[in-house]
Amino acid sequence: MLPKHRSTQSRQTEERVSTMEEHDSGGLRRALTGRQMSMIGLGGAIGTGLFLGSGLAISQAGPGTIIAYAVCALVALVIGWALAEMVVVHPMAGAFGAIAHTYLGPWVGFVQRWTYWTIQVIAIGGEVIAAGIYVQYWWPSLPLWLPVVVLSVVMLAANAAAVSFFGTAEYWLSAIKVAAIIVFILLGLVLVFVGLPKAPPTGLANLTAHGGFLPHGISGLFLAMVFVLFSYIGTEVVSITAAESADPVRDVPRAVRRMVLRLVMFYVLAIAIVLTVVPWTAISQEGTVTESPFVRVFAGAGIPAAATITNFVVLTAALSSANTNLYLTTRMLHSLARDGYAPARVGRLNRSGVPRDALVLSALGLALAAILSVAAADSAYVALFGVSIFGALVVWILILLTHWKFRRTRRAKGLPDSPVRLWAARVTVPLAILFLTAVMLSTPFIDGLQSAWKAGVPFFVLLSVAYLIVRRRRITATAPETASQDSADRE
Repeated sequence: MLPKHRSTQSRQTEERVSTMEEHDSGGLRRALTGRQMSMIGLGGAIGTGLFLGSGLAISQAGPGTIIAYAVCALVALVIGWALAEMVVVHPMAGAFGAIAHTYLGPWVGFVQRWTYWTIQVIAIGGEVIAAGIYVQYWWPSLPLWLPVVVLSVVMLAANAAAVSFFGTAEYWLSAIKVAAIIVFILLGLVLVFVGLPKAPPTGLANLTAHGGFLPHGISGLFLAMVFVLFSYIGTEVVSITAAESADPVRDVPRAVRRMVLRLVMFYVLAIAIVLTVVPWTAISQEGTVTESPFVRVFAGAGIPAAATITNFVVLTAALSSANTNLYLTTRMLHSLARDGYAPARVGRLNRSGVPRDALVLSALGLALAAILSVAAADSAYVALFGVSIFGALVVWILILLTHWKFRRTRRAKGLPDSPVRLWAARVTVPLAILFLTAVMLSTPFIDGLQSAWKAGVPFFVLLSVAYLIVRRRRITATAPETASQDSADRE
């Protein structure tokens, strides 16, 4: 039961909840279908990591990497379902960042949204540079900056068009890599159990040979989980599309279910095929297309031009991921502007219903990629990698904390349950938080991830200072208006 004399903050919170329950989309057009939302989710989650980046995890856990992908899939499922439960009730612009603003306070909403914007801008730059490198595979004499700039312009054009056009473009980009993964899995199953004219069946021997299923023990399995976890970044994408969904109550849970199940199937089965067909000790960590596990399987099946086919698929995966991330960053900025934590003009929409100025600002990642491709062509991708690790973990933890407060608040107010309910949330949410916290605490001791805390902690300090400055300006700006209203009320 609520107290008789409520605080101003409590009244503002109730008013905000009420506003969100009216399905406030912030002026964005509800034009995305459930099928497009599912593919956008896959587009954000399946980048180049599955095709090229699995070698590092495999070197830590060997065949046990299959377990790592399965466990991290469960964590992704908890995050995705927790988001669906909240977003079905509040399908608004800004998604989890705006909901966190309500249930955990404005500071959390500010930090979470700006953090998410930053890490995705970094991801955009990394994926576009990777795409440029894949183009150079066919035309080695091309300077890296040229494909980076051309691909960036194409993505900007796709995002500047109506959201329905973006949804269609992303649907087909995602469909290409999904089709490639399905073909890879089916072909791999044939190689394992049946064999081909030039390739006898491999059987399951590679899963236990070369040191056993867990050659480096439990510690190696945990290290693999740290690297595998970041393959699932992007499971939160569907929640952001809710503000532009034609029917969020129906489509959001359906899209989350499809996306997570497909991610589990694609990641776990694909990695299982790789580790069954190719000895884990032979899988390279170099991250080049010619050393991709996908190339090894295609070549083993006698498919001509295996490296060329894989390069095309990986290029598509990079573009799809970058395209989706550009969409995400644009919508996050639009949400921040609507709450007064970014310049007001950033929240304005063009005639197509797209926040154009937010798109321009979010394109900073593309500009950074182009600059780095000229100034540091050999190290640009590495320079952008890893800076966003700390932020991604914080965003996920805050999503789960928001879900905990969401349920507690609605229960205290006697509000009905969400149409979508995360199963066993009292157990699954705390376990997921503990797992993510353990990964965060372990990053300083893992080669390649030491920069997470060194970059992450100062970044959050700067964000907190920025919040205090912006909040003080907002209070100052609204004070005369409030005083004028109070004077009118007294008269």
